[in-house]
Amino acid sequence: MASLEILLGAVATVVLVGVLAVRASVRLGLPSLLLYLGIGVLLGEAVLGIPFADADLTQSLGLAALVMILIEGGLTTRWESVRPALGLGIALSTVAVVVSIAVVGVALHHLLDLEWRVAFLWGAVLSSTDAAAVFSVLRGVGVSPRLSGALEMESGCNDAPVVLAVILLASDDPITWLTPLVVVYELAAGAVVGGLLGLVGGWALRRAALPSVGLYPLAAIAVAVLAYSTGQLLHASGLLATYVCALVLGNARLPHRGGVMSFAEGMGWLAQIGLFVLLGLYAAPQRVPAALWPALVAGLVLVLAARPLSVVAAALPFRVPWREQLFLSWSGLRGAVPIVLALLALTEGASGAAMLVDVVFVLVVALTLIQGTTLPWVARRLGVSRSAQPRALEVDAAPLDELGADLLQVRIPVGSRLSGVYLAELRLPAGATISLVVRDGAAFTPGRETRLREGDQLLVVTTAEVRGAAEARIRAVDRAGRLARWRGEAGR
Repeated sequence: MASLEILLGAVATVVLVGVLAVRASVRLGLPSLLLYLGIGVLLGEAVLGIPFADADLTQSLGLAALVMILIEGGLTTRWESVRPALGLGIALSTVAVVVSIAVVGVALHHLLDLEWRVAFLWGAVLSSTDAAAVFSVLRGVGVSPRLSGALEMESGCNDAPVVLAVILLASDDPITWLTPLVVVYELAAGAVVGGLLGLVGGWALRRAALPSVGLYPLAAIAVAVLAYSTGQLLHASGLLATYVCALVLGNARLPHRGGVMSFAEGMGWLAQIGLFVLLGLYAAPQRVPAALWPALVAGLVLVLAARPLSVVAAALPFRVPWREQLFLSWSGLRGAVPIVLALLALTEGASGAAMLVDVVFVLVVALTLIQGTTLPWVARRLGVSRSAQPRALEVDAAPLDELGADLLQVRIPVGSRLSGVYLAELRLPAGATISLVVRDGAAFTPGRETRLREGDQLLVVTTAEVRGAAEARIRAVDRAGRLARWRGEAGR
């Protein structure tokens, strides 16, 4: 057993290398997830000689990291982005999962001569898109909010039904007519638990006068983790409860929102680094040659048949153009989740699970390398990318409890309709005023004739009573311009 100082030093070194790998991955055009896996393989027994083969520990830590990744994804997902694609996202995380499992299972039963239950288990493990891969790769592609919202909703929600399917298929329990009802209960209960805890947590954080700004991010993360534990204890889907709770919290009027989001993003990166390094450490490169042929067959079935057919089935009621369907098909990124699911099947004692782990590892590396690096090119070729996609308006808030007031910090992004609006045209409610504008690094007190620009940072002082109306008015003008009221934009 290594001493504490050596262990902490090794962990710190891995994290620092992982952080630097993000910059290297951007320059090389490679997903950073592959570099993290490479770090783990380098540290492993096959290269530097660190022995690690504990499947139970890897699976448990993997689920814990996945919880943190889902929290980061939910907190940083804007509701206005996913709302237009809510139906499509839910269909991709439910209908598409069923179709993918069925197509992969039937194909691998005939092509690899797998027993039916084992074949469908392989299909379940391979059916889930990865939240870490989607959140880290997709947000740099610049596609429409409908496509990005659908894919983020899919990657955040489809882990829950897939985990249930893997547990069901990995066990020896018979599948009866009650099984679908149990699955529906677990998903519905998980969503309800997450939604309730998100609403209660947001309400409590808005009214809590915590002594330190740094406590707000910790409290928000703790609420989302509590959602996972509560969901699991109630025999519901803890993963779905986590994502829904984080989504509700992330779209609530949280105090010190900027600090909460920054902390969540940092925790998400830390979880990704730790998870992929751990999975690389667990991998056994000497077993890769035996897994190449089944991985090739499963990968071709997945990319050429299962994913396209599942997207067509999910998108059928929503009249999605064929170009967008092709992009959705190519965007089914796989990452750590299938490896964690394969380890879950292994710890459950499923037949052939050891081979499945090796196959999934090969597939994750290959598909992430191929799909992750070509996704921007595919988006441009299909004409679904937007080179100048405007960012969502950021509004940060800090409560002034003793004064009964709030400070709102607003950053005007590129493409905002706030740009060009005179302060007099903003028409904030009585009790709210813009006290400071920061432009090009210089701060000044604005007047009624001050004209807002892209990149400006505004400090808005508002009473607690009109804080909601002030924020709604700012968001309305951001979306519809100075004539927001005439166009029916309320900014909610």
